[in-house]
Amino acid sequence: MTARRIAVVALLTIVGAGAALAAGPDLGAVQKQATNWTAVVMFLLFVLATLGITYKAAAGSKSAADFYAAGGGISAGQNALAIAGDYMSAASFLGISGLVFSSGFDGLIYSIGFLVGWPIVLFLIAERLRNLGKFTFADVASFRLDQTRIRILSATGTLVVVAFYLIAQMVGAGKLIQLLFGLDYLTAIVAVGILMIVYVAFGGMKATTWVQIIKACLLLAGASFMALAVLWRYGFNPEALFAAAVAEHPKHEAIMAPGGLVADPISSLSLGIGLMFGTAGLPHILMRFFTVSDAQAARKSVFYATGLIAYFYILTFIIGFGAITFLMGDPSYFKAGANGAYDRITGLLGGSNMAAVHLANATGGSLFLGFISAVAFATILAVVAGLTLAGASAVSHDLYAQVFARGRTTEAGEVRLSKISAVVIGIVAIYLGYVFENQNVAFMVGLAFAVAASCNFPVLAMSILWKGTTTLGALVGGLIGLVSAVVMVVLSKAVWVTTFGHPAALFPYDNPALFSMPLAFLGIWAVSKIDNSARAKRERAAFEAQYVRSETGIGASGAHAH
Repeated sequence: MTARRIAVVALLTIVGAGAALAAGPDLGAVQKQATNWTAVVMFLLFVLATLGITYKAAAGSKSAADFYAAGGGISAGQNALAIAGDYMSAASFLGISGLVFSSGFDGLIYSIGFLVGWPIVLFLIAERLRNLGKFTFADVASFRLDQTRIRILSATGTLVVVAFYLIAQMVGAGKLIQLLFGLDYLTAIVAVGILMIVYVAFGGMKATTWVQIIKACLLLAGASFMALAVLWRYGFNPEALFAAAVAEHPKHEAIMAPGGLVADPISSLSLGIGLMFGTAGLPHILMRFFTVSDAQAARKSVFYATGLIAYFYILTFIIGFGAITFLMGDPSYFKAGANGAYDRITGLLGGSNMAAVHLANATGGSLFLGFISAVAFATILAVVAGLTLAGASAVSHDLYAQVFARGRTTEAGEVRLSKISAVVIGIVAIYLGYVFENQNVAFMVGLAFAVAASCNFPVLAMSILWKGTTTLGALVGGLIGLVSAVVMVVLSKAVWVTTFGHPAALFPYDNPALFSMPLAFLGIWAVSKIDNSARAKRERAAFEAQYVRSETGIGASGAHAH
């Protein structure tokens, strides 16, 4: 695409957003606040800055390596910020602080689950992935196995994870903007969809990376200010903060005890396993290791990113407890019930997910509220851009170039298809976000992590670490993990009862990873063991060469040698 076309699309996006704002909000059934012009101005400044970066990135993206992996030219520090920006989604910022606000201590289970996956990525995945791969994790999984079948499986796993993750992000974006900017829901998700298409289709990985870096810096700065404002009120004494929260919260001492959110030990363990191992199978996170120059930079970027993410999750915990102490005594943040009273847990304006946003107003006034609102929207934009790029890469690089064209395609043709895929995925995401507006989408994030932990991670780990893995084993085990995770979530209470309206759940737990992930590993091991075909013997023999390259990087010289 030419620079002039990019400029036209950018201008149309901004004009469209301005026109929608001028039209005013459609109040409808969902409670919305008056248009927050500070947030709108800050958001438009963010959009203009990132569109400028996209314009520059588009001019510099000449090859497939530039489009998919920024030419391997991202430094370890930049990649760490981009990884953090990709990973610290709205579910983390708004969701975890909201869980702490309503449930107290138990909200920390998500923080810990999201965080502890990173040592697995650091020690098991990052270096080996960079040494073996080129653009996607399917490059690694199919390194010594059958390209066609493994790439189809990997691309399917990628697209399922991307789809469910995207739905949750799009619905989150729509609800957030509906509440804070005064836009109607459809306008909000269309704006998000258009912007993410522009970032990915025109700027590729370079633009997506810089959107994520800017967003990470803004989010860390905003969350730090909020947490410091909360601690300053209590003399930087966390004990005083917790004591005040216990006194203010309707559940009192119960908020400092475990069991308030996930009471069943098996559910707790299954949720933790899904979050922990799902991180190591998220395609948009794994793609980031191909943007650095070598395996050492990949390892460093994960190490730095782990520190940033850990710091951020500590802040969400403080923000959640701060919201209890700042908001629960102030009726202006709650909607009154029929008798004039307000429920201090479920009555928060916009729901508990808005706890961090309301706390921004309580600690820094309307200017800071505008900043945090814009940052929350920027958070969603950065994550959906990463997801869209992962999905587009699965279609163009894994399916088209390697499976259908079997290498008989040019880099330009592959990149062109990737851009078309990004546009299609963006349109599909807008449609699904609109369709699922009033559905409970919490299970979709859980399903994304469960599929990543049950399909992507076992296939990737076994192909790298176990000599005996064969194509047939990886294919059967990966499919077992994928299908069992999806079926178990559909039959769980979150979907079977809450969404479909059946009287009782057929599967007793909402989080299936404890059951579906071992099934995948068992399937890979058992089928590989009984596979004695000539192909299987060649694949086992090829492990030594793969092992040497994965551990040393020999043969992976240059930015993207394969």
